[in-house]
Amino acid sequence: MANRHLQRSIAMQTLFEWDFNGQKNELLDTYIQRNCAEFAPGVESCDFAKELIQLVIDNQESIDALITQCAPEWPLDQVAIVDRNVLRIGIAELVYGDYETVPPKVAINEAIELAKNFGSDSSPRFVNGVLGTIYREMGEPMKDDDAQKGRERREAWKKEHGGMDHEDGEQMSATE
Repeated sequence: MANRHLQRSIAMQTLFEWDFNGQKNELLDTYIQRNCAEFAPGVESCDFAKELIQLVIDNQESIDALITQCAPEWPLDQVAIVDRNVLRIGIAELVYGDYETVPPKVAINEAIELAKNFGSDSSPRFVNGVLGTIYREMGEPMKDDDAQKGRERREAWKKEHGGMDHEDGEQMSATE
């Protein structure tokens, strides 16, 4: 298993545990260390997993709003805990990640793979549907663009759908 894929799996397992146990941020380091030791004993560093988890935590409010917006028939607390955290990882990479490191389609494909590995039979289709909707609403960054144009499209979309309001600097909801 490739190192980044393995670390995404560790991030998903860690976020699952964090979510299941009441989202106590002070326990994240304990969960990460234990999961890295158990599931990636030969990996020198779990820095990518840590960065990904931090990206999710830092943007959780807007990520959860996007899940709610793009899957309105499923209240967030009714989305399976695995699917919810796979979506959080996928959205974090798709909306907030570095396109030069992880292009949008890679973020989507990796999330689908996590859903196949950890979710139910319907999880991959659900994850693909939600992430595909977000990707299309973003204007399909990097579909035919270079990384810079992709970042510009993403930033324009974030301002419109969940970024910072220019006037007062407050976070807008994903439904505005």
